[in-house]
Amino acid sequence: MVAVVANLLDHAEQLLAQAYAETLARVPANTPIFDAHVHVGTDIDGFVSRRDELVAFLDESNSAGAFVFCLDEPDRTPAFTAANNRTIADAAASNGKLLPFVRLDLEDRPTEEARRVLDLGARGIKLHPRSQRFSVGDDRLDPIFALSAEYGVPILIHGGRGLPPIADDLERLVSRHEDAQLIIAHAGVADLERLTGHFGGRPGVFFDTSAWSFYDLIDLYGRVAPEQILYASDYPYGQQPGSLRLVLSVAETMGFSEDQLRAILGGTAQAIADGSPPAPTTPPGVPSLEHPVTLLRIHHYLAMAIPLLWSRMPDTIGVLGLALNTTRSNGTDVARLDELSEYLGCARDLWARAAETEDEQEAFTLVRIVMRLLHVADIAALSTPR
Repeated sequence: MVAVVANLLDHAEQLLAQAYAETLARVPANTPIFDAHVHVGTDIDGFVSRRDELVAFLDESNSAGAFVFCLDEPDRTPAFTAANNRTIADAAASNGKLLPFVRLDLEDRPTEEARRVLDLGARGIKLHPRSQRFSVGDDRLDPIFALSAEYGVPILIHGGRGLPPIADDLERLVSRHEDAQLIIAHAGVADLERLTGHFGGRPGVFFDTSAWSFYDLIDLYGRVAPEQILYASDYPYGQQPGSLRLVLSVAETMGFSEDQLRAILGGTAQAIADGSPPAPTTPPGVPSLEHPVTLLRIHHYLAMAIPLLWSRMPDTIGVLGLALNTTRSNGTDVARLDELSEYLGCARDLWARAAETEDEQEAFTLVRIVMRLLHVADIAALSTPR
């Protein structure tokens, strides 16, 4: 059993390393990458991001830097003070690689903590309405947006799962504080169409790409200007090669130019860090897409698999078997189907091993690798042929 798992892990790492090398080769020459959304610290959900591991993660993609903030830390009370201090210290020890943000809790002197940490050198503000259980319509956000304008730093706010519609409340805040800067995380999937309706082409408002879904990013890329899109991994939750490969594949599908891609991958985030965010151009519009039905079937089965993995359940439905069988189609894109078959076969076997192991940490590690393989496979299934 141990030898079988080790061989499977070796095969998975080889597949992911090859996919990562191919992904990096698609980055335009002389393009510094800047990651607009990474974490450092320990979350109450068990995820850990140590500074040295985070910096190594960034170095692997030749990233010039990243906006960094703490997780939802066990010692977050009072006011995230200890965690914010650690973020400042980790940034100071990173040789300029990490640009720290101050994380706030609206229940615990947020304005005071924001000023304290901004005066220590923080380069932005992090808000998480789901984790800290506040509404985006909360009046206590007004002084935080005023601080963004006063200090000339962005607010990065969670815009992903677990939220009610947030677009109207955010629009009111931005309208009241026109000099504030806002980064909406996770492509704003919580309220994507209304958020992009309010903010598409609007100066000072940006969206980061830390999302899973190819189609979410296609929708985002069409509804906002390219200058409003910031590459982001959400490390340690987001991993490579999926985070970078997704951004590149969607940009290629949209037909973005190399200059537009350079802005997404790091140019715009660095301009924000330098205090000179770019003016947005016109959103290009959401395209109508045609795609082979065989590949859409594979995507559908993978979409069924992901909630099972998140819930740490075995593949009792057999969705990966269905996806694998579909790769044996007599379609014309044989090379892509062969590539998908490799990812999916390895993922299926690792998932089965994860269900059998009694070691909780080992099972967690295996499931994480399965998710990375399936993310790469899903992006491959939906990408425009190159």
